Amino acid sequence: MTQSSTADPAALPYRPCVGIMLFNRDGLVLVARRIDMVSEAWQMPQGGIDPGEEPVDAAFRELDEEIGTGAAEVMAESADWLEYDLPVDLIGKLWKGRYRGQRQKWFAMRFLGEDADIDIETATPEFSEWKWVPAPELPGLIVPFKRALYTELVARFAHLAERARAQR
Repeated sequence: MTQSSTADPAALPYRPCVGIMLFNRDGLVLVARRIDMVSEAWQMPQGGIDPGEEPVDAAFRELDEEIGTGAAEVMAESADWLEYDLPVDLIGKLWKGRYRGQRQKWFAMRFLGEDADIDIETATPEFSEWKWVPAPELPGLIVPFKRALYTELVARFAHLAERARAQR
């Protein structure tokens, strides 16, 4: 029996996490398609924060674990933590039912490497493919329950695309 089957989902905590809006030299954002999803849902790199780990360190670790490179520099960080709730039917299936969703610190980063440096065939692959997209397209690519979060991220960080292009 999972925790979510005995507890009110609203009483569960959020999983501490980071997310990265990674811009290339053309001002486009990296998204990848999850291996474990049957839908055409794409997402930006993200992942949990280990105990005692600083969010920025978790962000660089997640880049390395998910796309095989940490060749990036931080351009901006969300001033606050952003949250999203899982749909009720997923609460007992993800993270052993311990969390209601994620509480995320987001970073906008400029990619310093080349496309050839990106390798999603990592030690524990999470993605089947990746691509660069314009920031305004992000909300239309993500699963519906994260759409409001991605809309907020575009509002906060999309203006940095121009800065990423200017630093070619």
